Amino acid sequence: MTGYRQVMLENIGSVPEVHIAGVVVHADNQRIQFIRQAISILPGAEIHAISSAGKLVVTLEAPHSADIVGQLNAIHALPGVYSAALIYQHHEDVASLDEEIGDETHPAGIH
Repeated sequence: MTGYRQVMLENIGSVPEVHIAGVVVHADNQRIQFIRQAISILPGAEIHAISSAGKLVVTLEAPHSADIVGQLNAIHALPGVYSAALIYQHHEDVASLDEEIGDETHPAGIH
């Protein structure tokens, strides 16, 4: 393999990253406790809210996008889960998480 694709493959893993995904899970309300427990044991998974309609707001964190896909697939495969929708996904270098962020009321160029 040569060219751009090979360069991309060689660079995978060279800079540690963090991947964060927001997911809305719609599930059978009769199985919500089972689903809640199953999601809570996934590495990097956190449940933020559960509605009486059987919807859960979940975030997933992992070092690689493939791990996020695996977690999402595991949730979707749980008995009683109707859907697991990826709502938001973000990734960045781990080192950038330690950078200071200015508290500007009106940053330049943004109005």
